[in-house]
Amino acid sequence: MEIQILKDEKNDLEASVDNQTVVEVVRSYLNKDSSVKLAAWKKEHYSKPLILKVKTEGKTAKKALSDAIANIQKDLDKYKDEFKKAK
Repeated sequence: MEIQILKDEKNDLEASVDNQTVVEVVRSYLNKDSSVKLAAWKKEHYSKPLILKVKTEGKTAKKALSDAIANIQKDLDKYKDEFKKAK
């Protein structure tokens, strides 16, 4: 999977992501953060990667993205542990 930062300002971030599943999960977690005012993605053409856009207030967009990824990792670890217990 490839992620490329296209725009990196304090409260505004755009990144190119080539995996729709990953970008949708990240968008979902970003929207749970009260400092995130906008977290959305778009696809201009089927042959081009997705563009994730993040706008924040009170926290940098990079920090919000980092927090969302950390929360995803924490939840995945929890699900992995629960799955191991179910075996």
